[in-house]
Amino acid sequence: MPLTATYRSVPSASANAHGDRLVRIWLWVIAAFVFAMVVVGGATRLTESGLSITEWKVIHGILPPLTHADWLVEFEKYKRIPEYQQINKGMSLSDFQFIYWWEYGHRLLGRVIGFVFLLPFLWFAVRGYIRRDMLGRIGLLFVLGGIQGAIGWWMVASGLTERTDVSQYRLATHLTFACIIFAATVWIAEGFRAVKPALAEPAGLGTLAKAVVVLTLAQIFLGGLVAGLDAGTIYNTWPLMEGRLVPDGLLFQNPWWINFFENHMTVQFVHRIGAYTLFALAFVQWMAVSALAADRARARAAGLVFGLVTVQAIVGIATLVHVVPLGLALVHQGLAVVVLAAAVVHARRLHDSRAGWPAPVAAEAPARAPVPTAV
Repeated sequence: MPLTATYRSVPSASANAHGDRLVRIWLWVIAAFVFAMVVVGGATRLTESGLSITEWKVIHGILPPLTHADWLVEFEKYKRIPEYQQINKGMSLSDFQFIYWWEYGHRLLGRVIGFVFLLPFLWFAVRGYIRRDMLGRIGLLFVLGGIQGAIGWWMVASGLTERTDVSQYRLATHLTFACIIFAATVWIAEGFRAVKPALAEPAGLGTLAKAVVVLTLAQIFLGGLVAGLDAGTIYNTWPLMEGRLVPDGLLFQNPWWINFFENHMTVQFVHRIGAYTLFALAFVQWMAVSALAADRARARAAGLVFGLVTVQAIVGIATLVHVVPLGLALVHQGLAVVVLAAAVVHARRLHDSRAGWPAPVAAEAPARAPVPTAV
């Protein structure tokens, strides 16, 4: 039987690179939306707007009040909760509308992120732009986003019955979980880079970089506790607290461990210690990478992380001594996410240099490859 050549389509190197680039850009867009969500959430908290919407309507909540009568209905619901009765009693409808729009914007942004994620994800999956081994990991981000929405309502619900604000435990959880989603998104996005690490780096550098990421997330959680307790509005001196480096009264509550979550002084003090520890660890990382890394780009990345941590510390001090003004507080919260992004990118690239980057495909593969078959 003579042999003739038939052809089947195979993906080219340029097609793979194009798909990876699109997926990476899309994931970074998602990360940017999550960053915006964290900042808007911070503004919602600082303007004391988070309890203005007293129901969780996943579908119907997309539309805001459209008529004067609709606004009165929402205002009457707000009047039933302790925050209005004990703090805002007698506020005008226009004042209520101001806090309502902040909370509405925060919730609307969450819904927008869902659409910005889901629709491109389905398109990329159908087109084959997302590698099969990555489909589950990226899809998990969508599941985590849904869980984050539930955590948000769980947080809000804590302030609708007996409290005049939300639980600091739930606020810190909500903030930290958002940052975990952000970090995971950035980590996965960097896995779609087209540039291969030039040289393998010592394993210890990767471990150190991941420790910086974990400590950054821990510091964000501590910041959430400070925010939930409004602990930044007291002890507004630095570097001393109550005139001492280690103030009295850190462990006066019983049981002792509850001080780390409910004692304003202890929570702020631990947040300060966390900042010092992160600053020191980022500096050690910079020195270690500068001395040991085979690729000089790694040293520059570690220097960037340390520089951002330093700026964040300065902004944090300024926020404290000026008693948490809105603008500085938002910069402080947003910059924490920027620090996290830089730390994750650095850790991911060190991880890739150790784990073995996928071998690059040929620069140009034929769009149609001959496959001999018997006829």
